[in-house]
Amino acid sequence: MVAPIRLVLVEDNHVFREALELLLSLREDVEVIASVGDGAAAAGVVAALQPDVVLMDYRLPGLNGAEATREIRRASPGVSVVCLTASVSSREVEELYEAGARACLTKDEDLDRIIAAIHDAAAREVVE
Repeated sequence: MVAPIRLVLVEDNHVFREALELLLSLREDVEVIASVGDGAAAAGVVAALQPDVVLMDYRLPGLNGAEATREIRRASPGVSVVCLTASVSSREVEELYEAGARACLTKDEDLDRIIAAIHDAAAREVVE
């Protein structure tokens, strides 16, 4: 069996973060190894834990998602970032990709699409 994708979740909405952690914990192919509620804490947690993927909100206290992505990619270049946000402008999407994000999805996406993006970011195929 292939080891699960190690994921750090960065989301300031506590209820959404817990719900997403619960949904992801039901899967054998993804392991949430940490979750944080602000962008400033994200880079340090990622540097310490070296996950495969970071699932990042855009609107965060401290650093926004693009700023946090830039810090993560600078400190841990092997880590992939997928943005998952409620709403984002085209300029903000461009900023995320320039910072090194691999994908940008909205929170109303189907869970299968979010999982596929996590797998794509980790360069793995989705396990059914």
